[in-house]
Order: sequence, then C-alpha cells, then structure tokens
Amino acid sequence: MRGGDRRRLLMSVTAVGASLLATACGFQLRGPTNLPFRKLYAGFAPNSQIGAEFKSYVRSAPNVELVDRPEAAEVRLEILREQREKEIVIFSSSGTAREYQLRLRFAFRLVDAKGQELIPRTELLQRREITTTDTQLVAKEQEDLLVYREMQQDMVQQLLRRLAAVRR
Repeated sequence: MRGGDRRRLLMSVTAVGASLLATACGFQLRGPTNLPFRKLYAGFAPNSQIGAEFKSYVRSAPNVELVDRPEAAEVRLEILREQREKEIVIFSSSGTAREYQLRLRFAFRLVDAKGQELIPRTELLQRREITTTDTQLVAKEQEDLLVYREMQQDMVQQLLRRLAAVRR
C-alpha cells in the first residue's frame, strides 16, 4: 500500500469512527418542531422579519396548519412587541462610536380559542456587542444586518421551543 492510499484509508476510517461516535452519544440533527396543536394563527405584522422566519419553520412542522383568521385557529400567537435597537456603548476620543450594542426585543402571548392564556406575556431579548473603527462604517452596516439575522433565527428557535412545551 502506498502512502497516499494509506492516508485515504486512515481518513475514511476516521470519518466513519467520528460519525459512529456522534450517533452513539445521542447527537441528532434538529428536525421540524412538533407543536401540540393543529391550527395556529400567528399575528405578525405583514413586514415582520421574525414572522416570515417563524412561518417558514411552522410550515415545515408536521400536522400544524397556519390559518389566516384568528377565529379559525385552535390557538393564537399574539405579537405584543417586535423591536430592533442600537445603542452606542463607548465613544472614541473623536466622538465617534467605538462600541455599540444591537438588541432585538420580542414580546408575545399565546391564547386558545376561548381566550384562555396558555403562555402569559413573555419577552425575549437578544443582545450582541459590536466594536468598530472609523474606517469600517460600510462594512459594519452589513455586519449589523447579518447579526440581526442571526438574532432573529435564535429568537424563532426560542419561540418554537416555548410553543412546543405548551401543555393543554
């Protein structure tokens, strides 16, 4: 066996071993979230980015239908607040922002068809610290958008976990 063949064999054995180890420890890719209700009304604003992401996840969930009218739903997700914030934390000696914090706030509650609260008012908060220099202004705007997108994804995952834990 030549050196290149041994290397390929060793890499193949290592890859198989790693995958067996990962499955043996219980690792599993996250699949669609199972929600404990069949018909859901999600009261997001039409231009809500969190709402768009949430709806795409719910559409992939088994046995859950998103309905357009609240009265047709088994449960209603009421959106109480969805807000992006940007606050300067540190200024440079020249008065420009040196560090700032991005925040994403989201408040909701879940009620059933009778109006009974299944999840009382709950606020989720995501925060990220960003450092900058005077020469990075355009790049930082793009980074802000990416960071907000990441925070939205985290927020939707938190929301789905809370909805999945509802006991009726």
